[in-house]
Amino acid sequence: MDIGIRDVEEKDFTQIVALFHEFAAFEKLPDKMTNSVEKMHNEKEFFHCFVAATADNRIVGYVTFFFGYYTWIGKSLYMDDLYVKPEYRAAGIGTMLINRVIALAKASECHKLRWQVSEWNKPAIAFYKHLGAEIDGTEQNCDLIFD
Repeated sequence: MDIGIRDVEEKDFTQIVALFHEFAAFEKLPDKMTNSVEKMHNEKEFFHCFVAATADNRIVGYVTFFFGYYTWIGKSLYMDDLYVKPEYRAAGIGTMLINRVIALAKASECHKLRWQVSEWNKPAIAFYKHLGAEIDGTEQNCDLIFD
């Protein structure tokens, strides 16, 4: 399987939004996905993503992220989503994507990489623990939705 990891490009937005919908359905929250290609074009300066693409440019996975500053530790990278299409899982693509984010965090002199995992997603929890991640289970999401 010839899969490469690269920076997202604007021409990828349609494929990415389709994968966002797949991920929302996987998370059992399809109604929460309200993003659109148009919104992504309008907000592209805030969108940071690596994609896993086949030789013919089909995107089969992605990882989204942004920089943040945590008061207790300082400059950090937050990994928002990591998703690989089901038929491409267990082929090392998720590892390639997260390793690219880890490399960016280290190259950017971040003090930590943070992300969330759903408590029911046992395969992802095992994957993250294998990488050495600490999963504390003490914090809850707080979202204030404006639209």
